[in-house]
Amino acid sequence: MFFIDKPYISDFFKMTVRDNAIPVVDTTIARNLALFEGTTLISEDRAIEMARELENPLIYTTSENSIGWIATNLSFTGLPEKIKLFKDKLKFRELTKPLYPDFQFKSVRIDELKAVRLDDLTLPFIIKPTVGFFSMGVYKVSTLAAWTDTVEAILAEMEQVKNFYPEEVLDTGTFIIEQYVAGEEFAVDAFFDAAGDPVILNIMRHTFASDADVSDRVYTTSKVIIEDNLEEFTTFIGKIGRLADIKKFPLHVELRRTGDGVLFPIEVNPMRFGAWCTTADMAFFAYGLNPYLYYFQQQKPNWAEVLQGKADKLFSIVVLDNSTGIEADKIASFDYQKLYSTFERPLELRKIDFRQYPVFGFLYVETREDNFGELKNILDSDLSEFVSLR
Repeated sequence: MFFIDKPYISDFFKMTVRDNAIPVVDTTIARNLALFEGTTLISEDRAIEMARELENPLIYTTSENSIGWIATNLSFTGLPEKIKLFKDKLKFRELTKPLYPDFQFKSVRIDELKAVRLDDLTLPFIIKPTVGFFSMGVYKVSTLAAWTDTVEAILAEMEQVKNFYPEEVLDTGTFIIEQYVAGEEFAVDAFFDAAGDPVILNIMRHTFASDADVSDRVYTTSKVIIEDNLEEFTTFIGKIGRLADIKKFPLHVELRRTGDGVLFPIEVNPMRFGAWCTTADMAFFAYGLNPYLYYFQQQKPNWAEVLQGKADKLFSIVVLDNSTGIEADKIASFDYQKLYSTFERPLELRKIDFRQYPVFGFLYVETREDNFGELKNILDSDLSEFVSLR
C-alpha cells in the first residue's frame, strides 16, 4: 500500500498508482490531493488489517508526513522503530558506529547552542536538526569565528520554518553536530527486497557551488554515474541494511566518497525515494524506469538495457529553493519563463507556491555533457535575477 501526503505529489505518481491499481490509503489528506479518477483506494482500517496479515507489508510514502500515521497505527509491525533508526540522525550515527568507530558526533538542544564549547569539537563540522528535511537548518562551520553567526542564522531559520512540517519530519528543537566528511556526494534511491538484498533504482551526483555550499540545488544522473557506482553502492547500502535488519523497505540514501575512496553515509531517509516526487520521477524522465512500480512489483532493473542510448547525456533536477535572501511576502513573482529559457532542453517545470514553502519549484533538464556550464550558472545563482519585488 502507498501513503500520500503533503507537500506534493506529481501527476506522474498519480498516473502510476492509478494505472497499476496500487492501493492508496484513503486518509483525509489523501482525499484533498486530487488523485486521478479510478485510483484504487483502501480505508485506513483496511490498511491496518493488511499490515496485520503480512509479515513484512509493502509500504511506500510520498512524504515523511505519513510517519506519524504509521507510528500511531502500525506500531505492531515494528516499522516505526526501523524508521526511527534512519529518521533520527543521532540514532543513525549510533547504528552505523560499528562501521565508523572513530566518527565524532554529539547532540545539542537549540537552547544550548550558544553555550556549546567549540574547543571540544573538531573543525570543520556540520550542524543540522536531528530530525530534518530539505537542507533546512544545515550549516557547515569551518572557523571558530563563524560559530556565533551560524547560531544566529539557525535560530532565525528555525523560527521561520518551524510550522512548515510536523515534528516527525522536522524537529527544530534538537540538533546534531558531527564531523565534516569531505568528498563527492551522491543521492541514491533504493529498496531492500523480501530477502533483505538492496536494489538500486537511481544514482544522482549532488553538485555543489563551493566547499561551503550545503544546498540541494542540482542533482544529476547519467549513464557514466550509474555504471561507475552501481556495484560499489549496492554493496555499501547492503551493509547498512544488515545493521538495521530491514526488508521490503524503500529509502533515499545520501552518501559521500572521500578522497581515499571510503564511502560514508550522510543520511538515510526512510520509506520514500527523493522528496517531493523528485528523484524517482527523474529516473523515468532520464531512463524510462519507474521506481514506484519497480518497488511495488519488487523488480530489479536490467541496467545494461536501461542505459542504452544514454551516452553523453546529463539528466538533472534543479531545486529552486528561495536562496535570494528576500522574504516570500516581499516577492511579487518568479519569472519561470526566463529561467526556462536558460536551459537548452528543459523536460518539465513544476511550480510551487513559494509563499507556503521556501521553494519556487523544481526544474528537470537534459544537458549535453560538454555543456555543463548551464548547470554551473544555476548553481552559482541565488535566483534573485528571476524575482520581482512587490
